[in-house]
Formats: sequence, C-alpha cells, structure tokens
Amino acid sequence: MLHCVTLTPGRRLIGRDDELRILVERVEGAQLGGVAIGLVGEPGIGKSALLAEVAERVRASGFRVLSARGAQSEAHLPFAALHQLLHPLLARADRLPELQRDALLACFAMSASPVVNPFFTSLAVLELLADAAAESPVLVCLDDLHRMDQPSLDVVAFVARRIAGERIALLFTSAETAPFGVGPFADDRAVTWIEVPHLDGAAAAELLGTQDPQPAPGIRDRILRQADGNPLALVEFAAAVGSDGGEGSGSAEDLPMTARLERAFVARADELGAAARVIVDVAAVDDGDDIQDVLAAAGILRPAAGDLDAARPAVDLGLLTVVDRTYRITHPLVGTALRRAMDPATRRAAHAALADVLSAHPDGSAAHRAVWHRASAAPGPDEEIAAGLERAASDARDRGAVSAAMTWLHRAAALSPGPDDRAARLLGAAELGYELGRFAQVEEITAQVSGMALPDRERARLTWLRGVFHDGSSSEPAEIGHLVGLARRAVADADPDLAMQLLFGAARRVWWRDPGESVREEIVRAVHEVALPAGDPRLLAVLGLSESLTMAPTVVEQLGSWAPDAGGRPDLAGMLGIAAFCVGDFTRAVAFLSAAIQALRAQGSLGLLAEALAIRSWAEINLGILDASRSADEARRLADETGQAVWAATARVAVATIEAVGGGWDVQHPLLTEAEDTALRIPNASSSLLAGVQLARGVAALGAERPEPAYGELHRVFVRTDPAWQRVQQLWTVGYLAEAAVHTGRRAEAAAVLDSVEKIAGDSPPVGPLIALEYSRAVLADPATAEELFRAALDGAARPFPWHRARLQLAHGSWLRRQRRTVESRGPLRAARSTFDAVGAHPWADRADRELRATGERGWRPARNPREQLSPQETQIAELAAQGLSNREIGQRLFLSHRTVGSHLYRIFPKLGVTSRTQLAGTLDVQSSDASPPGGTPSLPRRGD
Repeated sequence: MLHCVTLTPGRRLIGRDDELRILVERVEGAQLGGVAIGLVGEPGIGKSALLAEVAERVRASGFRVLSARGAQSEAHLPFAALHQLLHPLLARADRLPELQRDALLACFAMSASPVVNPFFTSLAVLELLADAAAESPVLVCLDDLHRMDQPSLDVVAFVARRIAGERIALLFTSAETAPFGVGPFADDRAVTWIEVPHLDGAAAAELLGTQDPQPAPGIRDRILRQADGNPLALVEFAAAVGSDGGEGSGSAEDLPMTARLERAFVARADELGAAARVIVDVAAVDDGDDIQDVLAAAGILRPAAGDLDAARPAVDLGLLTVVDRTYRITHPLVGTALRRAMDPATRRAAHAALADVLSAHPDGSAAHRAVWHRASAAPGPDEEIAAGLERAASDARDRGAVSAAMTWLHRAAALSPGPDDRAARLLGAAELGYELGRFAQVEEITAQVSGMALPDRERARLTWLRGVFHDGSSSEPAEIGHLVGLARRAVADADPDLAMQLLFGAARRVWWRDPGESVREEIVRAVHEVALPAGDPRLLAVLGLSESLTMAPTVVEQLGSWAPDAGGRPDLAGMLGIAAFCVGDFTRAVAFLSAAIQALRAQGSLGLLAEALAIRSWAEINLGILDASRSADEARRLADETGQAVWAATARVAVATIEAVGGGWDVQHPLLTEAEDTALRIPNASSSLLAGVQLARGVAALGAERPEPAYGELHRVFVRTDPAWQRVQQLWTVGYLAEAAVHTGRRAEAAAVLDSVEKIAGDSPPVGPLIALEYSRAVLADPATAEELFRAALDGAARPFPWHRARLQLAHGSWLRRQRRTVESRGPLRAARSTFDAVGAHPWADRADRELRATGERGWRPARNPREQLSPQETQIAELAAQGLSNREIGQRLFLSHRTVGSHLYRIFPKLGVTSRTQLAGTLDVQSSDASPPGGTPSLPRRGD
C-alpha cells in the first residue's frame, strides 16, 4: 500500500531521503549506460513505495516508465508479468524482425505461430526496450519479482545482461536476491542488490504521528516496539488499535513480522460481511485481474456476492482496489493472509467456482487457467485433471515457456492416481529442468522418484537424469558400468534411442576422467550391440569419447564419408564434430561444429551453442587458430549465462591459452583460477580441466621465456598420479613439453615421455596428434637425425597451419644457427618471425628476431595487427559488419540489441582508423568464424581468420 508511508506535504516518504537520492542518481545514470538494481527486504519495509517514488521522480525528468507487478496466484501463467510490462509497447512489434516478432506474439497467444523460441522472445523484448530508449530513457519497474512467473523472469534476466550500452534502467523489488533460489538471477553479476533498511527511531515515530486517530501513549510505544521500523507494520498496527481497542496485537509480539502483519490483515477482513468476504476470498486465489470473473465466481458460491456493490466494503477497508474492470489486492500480504485463513474446503470451492467461470471463456489462456483452478479444487488424485495439466504443459512448452511447463507437469504428477503415470510425469518435468539447466530442481525430482517402483524404461531415464549435469558426479567404473547395463537392457527392449542416450552419457564421463581400459572397452562392445550403421554420428561420437585413441582410425574413416554440413542435418553435424574433436581430427571438427553452430544460432539454442563453441575453441587452438573472438570468448559468456559450469570453465581455459600466446605470464591468471575452482567443485571434470590449465600455464611460461617453470607445469599432464593427468590431452601437450625440454636440458627425459605418447597415439594418428608428434621428434632428435626430421615435419601435418609451421621454423632456424649454419638459419627464422607477428604471438616473434640478430641481421619493425586493439566481442561485430550484415542481423546473431551493435561500431571505427563499414573488410581480412572450407583446411594468413 503506497499510502502507508505517505506523510507530510512536500515529502512522500519519511526517513528515505538517502535511499531515494542514491536510487534516483543511479537510475538517471542509465542515460550513459544501462543499470539493473534490485531492492530486497522484509515485507512491508517500503520497497514498493521506493520503487513508485523513484518512478515518479525520473518520469518527471524525462524517463519513460514501464511497470509490472508479480502475483503469487499468477506465477504459474507463462509470460503473465511480461505481458503486463510490454503492453504499452506491443504496437511497435511490427518493427521487429520476423523471427523475433513471431516469437514474442506467440508467447502471448497473439499470433498463428504454434511454437515459441524463448531466446528470440527475449531478443524481441530487448529490441523493443532499446527502440523506446532511443526516444527517451526507459525505466523498467518490476515489483515483487519473486512472485512473477519464471518465463518472464528468464526474459528479464536476458535483458539485464545486455543493457550496458542502452539507456535502460531496470529496478526490481524482491523478498530475496535470487528469486526462487535457482532462478535466472542467482549469482548474477548484472544486478546490483540493495537491502532496504528499517526506519530509524525518529522516522518511525514521525510516520506513526501521521496516522489518524492517534493511539494513546502507552499503545504508541508498544506499536513502535513491535513494528521495529517497518513502515507497513506501523500503519497496520495503528489501524488495528481502532478495531480491537489496542489489545489484539499484544499477544502477537513474539511472532515474526510477516505473521504479525498477516494477522492484522485477517482481522480487518473479519470485519466484512459474508458477501464481501466471499469476494475477497475468491480474489485471493484468482490468477487474473478481471473483477467480473471474480464476481461471477463469488456469485456461484453466494448469489449476493455477484454484484460490484457487494465488493465496496472490501475496497473501503483497503483490501481491494478496483478500476473499471480491473482489480488488485492492495498488498501481497493481504492475499497471503486470506489464503492462509481459508480452510481447505473454502479454498477448493473458490478454485472450483473460478474454474467454472473460466471454462466458459473462448480463449486458450482462460482454458489453461481453468485447468489449473480445477486442479487446485481437486480433493485428491484425478487422472482427467492430470491429463489436462499435461496437455497444458505441452502447450506451454510450445510457447517457449519451458519453466512453466515444468511446473504444470509437476502438478500433473501430484494428481496422477497411477504410480507409473506419476513417475513418468515427474521424469518429464526433470527433463525439462535439464533443458533449462536447473540442477537443484532436477536433483529434487530425481530424489523423489528414486524411492518409487519404476518400469525398466523409467528407471533408465532416472539414471540418465542423475548424471546428466556435468556428465555425472563421478567417473567411477561401477557407475559407468550401470549406465552400460541399462543401455543393454534398452537394446533388448528395442529402444535404440534410449540406449544411445545412456551410452553417450557413459562415454562423456570417460572423456572427462579416464576410468580405465576395461570400462572403455565395455562401452565400445555395448555400442556395437546397438543396431546402427557403422557411420551413424551417435555411434561415432560414443566411440570418439570413450576410446578416442584406439578407435581413431575407424572414426576418421567413417567421418570421411560425411559432407562438412552432415547433409544439412545440424544435429548430426554436432555429433560428428564431437567425434572428430575427440580423435584429434581437428580440421573436420571445426567444419562439422561450424555447421552445427550456424543452426544453433538460428534456433536461439544458447545452451547447446555454448557447448559447441567451447569444443570448437579447443579444436581451433590445436590447429593454431589463436583468436578468442572466433569461439572461446562467446562460449565463456554464453556458458556463464546458461549456468553450464563445466563448459564455462572449458572456455575460460581456452581464452587464457590464447592470451598466453599473445604474451604475459601469470601463474594466478584469474580465468585459470576460476577453472580450477570448477574442477574442485565438479570432480568428474577435474582431470580434463586441470590438464587444460597446465597447458595454458606452460604456454604462457614458454612465451615469457621461462622454460623451467614451463616444463614443470606441462609435465604434470604426463604423471599418472597427478590430478592433471589426462591420456588424450597428452597428445595436445607433448609438443610444448618438448619445446620446454630443449631449453632446460631435459631432452632425454622428454624423449622418454614422447616414446610413451607415440605408443598410445598408434600408427596413423589424425592431424592434431600428428602435428605434435612430428614437432617433438624433430626438436628432441640428436644431431645426426635432426635435419631429416625437421624437413619431414615442415613438409608434414603442420604445413597448412601457420602457428605450428612457425614453431617448427623457429626451432629449425635456431638449431641451424647453433650448428653454425648461419646463412641457412635466416630463412626459416624470418618466416617464423613474420608468421608469429601476423598471428599475434609477439613473444615468439621477438624470440625469432633475437635469433636473427645473433646472425647479424637487423632492422625489423613489428607490424601490429589492427585486431589487437579490439576486444573479442568487438572483433566479432567488426567481422560481421565487414561481411555486410546489418546491425539488426548482427544483433540477432550475437543476441544483442541492434543499438548495442551500433554503439560498439561507433567505438570500433576510430580504433581501426576507418570511417565506414566498407573499409572494415580490408582492415580485418575477414573470414567468417562460423564457416570453414568444405572438407579442407582453413586458410590462416593472419591472426583471427
């Protein structure tokens, strides 16, 4: 109730001057860049009043204000809060790109499109707000965020992370800093949370002094003591004095504040006559805002309650407000208090009456509301109602409201009479939770289902769900063996899709942390028992993940039969990309994953896109494509946003490795420290993540010409008892270990490591491992064989890849100089220096230049790449603009508003010394990061291509 803290003329709020000044300054600062602020505090502390006052003040200074208010009764209705918020802007929807417009209108059931893409919906909202902000700065006010429906919260969270360059301020109120605990704002750095404090003693006394009539001095002191600076409590307890003579609140002094306030509201409701009480009871359980629906339902329960005049006492007592056909309960605690005061039979009757009224409405939204109320009216399990909830869940999912669908399925499970139906619906809700990345909710459901008697198929689904986040909690052989056993049972039941799902989960665990040869071989045997053709992408992915070394020749042969885009099947291209990556066929991995990434962008599948980008970033690194803007930086940002800790850590290590090549040595690099923290929290992924961390640190130390620590960092990957030991990633690391060994006098020790690595690599390793092996053989060779091995390596697998070829040329030139073949050494050293400079590997370029100076050659000046002045995201935007994409097209591709893209370009142009988009291509030497030459190797003339 906003009037509860209204005070003397000229001031709206007592005791809130400091809070108002800070909030207004921060919101008005959004004219220079967006902000998101959340106000938290106990009920009645004045969050809503502060929100309203800030809105009024900035509206007077030229802001456009958009608002929505959460209601617990509407929390199950997908996009209800978003529709409130955007209603004034929906006329602008026709200006949006078609995909965004259709997605937005479909989520409100305002278009013929049957399916909603939630990320295009979110992007549409961002674009609408950004367009409005171009005319005047915008304040988005969201009151009671914790009571809003989850799909709306997901959209708001998406927007909050992308307004840094917009004239948009988001101001929320919430009972907690992370609504629902696992919602989109949990641990979100995009939002600044401010706790609203209690009023101090003087302000509390001043506010109480504005109430009429004034309580007696003794009662006044008791009210001040009980209210403890809570503005709503001060007003309500003072009002209660008039109805109970000052006695009613005393017995409640030991109750929590919320309970005392609810008690005061119930006492006020108890003053109502029978008809008005029925109206407020129905309003308390309603999930809409149409007073006619409430009156019609109340009229079913008590005919005298069906008239608007019957609601007048509730309005006069401040329990309801009514404007035309719209009503609202004046404070959320009123609704909570009324619902708690109702006995179960009264509450079910109210829901049943609303269900009857809503069933007569022709629109689908009302029908879904009717189903929900029917479910709330059910005294026990009811299959017909459960089936209706399941259908509503399916409709919600099609509308992009996956979190709402999860809620509806969970409710359907609770009303399912049969245990098998109950389990199937619960597991369906858990699968939706996995799709959303809601680990805690999935864990809660699987714990509930674990104690139920399940059919074989549902038991297999449960087992898969238990390990689906981060590919399981461990890579213990028994746990993986259980998955394999369930897969074999699915094969026996003629369910190959479930069998492959289970085997894929088992194989992913093997990739992250090796459980031993017998387990790997068991997965290989099991996957060959599934009736699939030899080139099936799922089969190849399982083979690559589980036994990437011994199965590499088979996998590579089968990959060769597929076109780079997998015949226009991006889902298959993703599986093929995983298979190619795991066996070290990095060229094909980049091609397959690029095809999948293009499709995932078009679909707005940010979670899967983050994973595909993270994997591609490492394929690129192993090919010597050392540009964070192509994959790694975006993978990190999207994985953080979608809550995928392992992929976020994987991308962080990739970004740090790329930065290591560019120069600088920092053992405590923050990205690597964060990745190590993830490895400790998720032990299943520890060896793979830690091996990557060691590689990044070793490369950084090599660049800083600290070969001793470099060798120590890299050698950990090869020590069987070390947490960073990882058999497959040894093939990625051995070349850098050999480089460190040459400069530390450890040739013999490194040669022994190389010998063991060659044995696990097999006779015909793919391109990635072959590059590392050929380099290592050459640099570790004795003088009698070194020349031949250098020539073979230079003409071998590294030839098409500038970074790897330059490392060979530097090593070869240095070896030639030390053999006193000075003139011969200059050619490879010049070539290495030029390539290192072009790809941004400045420490290596400087080293090559020093070698050349030792031969007597002088006069080199580094030619810095213009890209190095740009951040990875700026580089992405500049490349796409150079390819001819419009700002809107770039924004849709990168999930940004087109105005944010324009702001980036405004800053990019002077950095690059250009004045128009047409000059970008020549400056950047553009090549799309989501494309790769079909079937061939990427051309890499300079850094970032």
